[in-house]
Amino acid sequence: MTDKLVVIGGVAGGATAAARARRLNEHAEIVVFERGPYISFANCGLPYYIGEVIKKRDDLMVTDAESFSKRYNVDVRPSCEITDMDRQNHEVVVYCHQTGEQYRESYGRLILSPGAEPVRPPFARGVDAQNIFTLRNIPDTDRIKAYVDENKPGRAVVVGGGFIGLEMVENLAFRGVEVTVLEKMDQVMPPLDYEMACLVHAHLSEKKVDCRFNDGVESLEKTGDAIVVKTESGTSIQCDMVVLSIGVRPETGLAQKAGLKIGETGGIAVDETMRTSDPYIYAVGDAVEIRQRVTGAKALIPLAGPANKQARIAADNVMGRCSVFRGSAGTCAVKVFEVTAAATGINEKTLRQYGIPYRSGYTHSGSHAGYYPGSETMALKLLFSPGTGRLLGAQAVGKIGVDKRIDVLATAVYGSMTVFDLEELDLCYAPPYGSAKDPVNMAGYVASNLIKGDLEKINWDEIKDIDPEKEVLLDVRSRIEVKTSGSIEGAVHIPIDELRGRLGELDREKTYIAFCAVGQRSYLAYRILTQHGFSAKNLAGGFRTYLAAAENITLM
Repeated sequence: MTDKLVVIGGVAGGATAAARARRLNEHAEIVVFERGPYISFANCGLPYYIGEVIKKRDDLMVTDAESFSKRYNVDVRPSCEITDMDRQNHEVVVYCHQTGEQYRESYGRLILSPGAEPVRPPFARGVDAQNIFTLRNIPDTDRIKAYVDENKPGRAVVVGGGFIGLEMVENLAFRGVEVTVLEKMDQVMPPLDYEMACLVHAHLSEKKVDCRFNDGVESLEKTGDAIVVKTESGTSIQCDMVVLSIGVRPETGLAQKAGLKIGETGGIAVDETMRTSDPYIYAVGDAVEIRQRVTGAKALIPLAGPANKQARIAADNVMGRCSVFRGSAGTCAVKVFEVTAAATGINEKTLRQYGIPYRSGYTHSGSHAGYYPGSETMALKLLFSPGTGRLLGAQAVGKIGVDKRIDVLATAVYGSMTVFDLEELDLCYAPPYGSAKDPVNMAGYVASNLIKGDLEKINWDEIKDIDPEKEVLLDVRSRIEVKTSGSIEGAVHIPIDELRGRLGELDREKTYIAFCAVGQRSYLAYRILTQHGFSAKNLAGGFRTYLAAAENITLM
């Protein structure tokens, strides 16, 4: 066995690991194998090159093999695929795509960074068409862009509403393509809860994107130069191109062939140092199973941020330092035309799956001071422990400032902070950037009120189940708002500024469910009602959340 480090795979994980290893040890022998021709590229930027938001293809290249080799004194071998690992003899079997040569290379320590591969479902197998695509790397990008450039497709079907799917929807639309999204679930962007995803649905509809939910693909059939997408519901969609973005799965073929342990989620099993079941082999990136920061459960989190951190930690340990990866909160964001949707921690679906007690709170705040031009409303949802107030997750949708707030909340999740901490966070404020009471502070206030018992809420999805004999919806918005936007069927309308003087019109035997546009005025109505002896609740998130989720309309 030698002291040589071999890294399998480039891009975020492998290239980062090799660069870190070199910075720690100037004298180590380091070899990087990449089966493709590109050692490190911006895979998160690929859809934007197709949409011509990124104009130059070269801008996608973080570095090339020659430059990386020269800077870090690393032996970089592109277009070289590792086909097998001989763990007993500490050797890998290399196949060179350019020459057809096969040879063995020794290693002392090994870092695996194979990444993840797009899911290609059964209905796509055997369909030999030039206009059915997946997107993972530069060659995939070149094929899609060339097709769009040369054929000027009129209509595309994007199968799947995850990150890549949504980014492809946006960028194909930028190229003048009419897009249909076909999603088997009832929403796009799985990290979001349904009512938050509905805000994205509404924006997609505004941009003339045809969204079809609760429907999967039954088959793909060629009809001349076109593709006919037949769905499970029995409908047919004829289009010029199909992009399959159903998700990714860890690429573990090499690890399984070598007998490395595979975890319960299907990723390569690693410990907190990123070491596999073989003490001489480490693994990083989309192919590995890691710890979810909030639940502590094993998870697959195929994101570039965690991959880079894991690569650095693996390199530390290979080079004799002691570093540990403490899990990921899965913080993520996606741009969909003018809207940003972002999340951190875990959502309600996951909390219910693990049986974790939680409460939720909603706010709709301005991105910065309302009197300064350009402020936009963002919807923010917190999930937190009912007793301690520990922050479990957060989601936000809006046009400006969403990423900033989710980054703050991701830090809070990582640090096991509570909603009471959010109330007191000292965040920067100037009229162009925020408010004296930042949206994060406001979300903390609402959540704290719920825990303290200063507020009792009802969620949008519970409205359909209220008993009209016992519960009354109370709309406290202005007359012009009700006239312009309508109201919830059966609601009594008393503007907030008239409520104190009209309490005599209310029935003390009934519970009043107050609502306004976003929940601020109805919270005041709740406090007025309860302190005058009435039973009351507040509609969480207000009329905006109700419209978005219950009626798939948005006022954003």
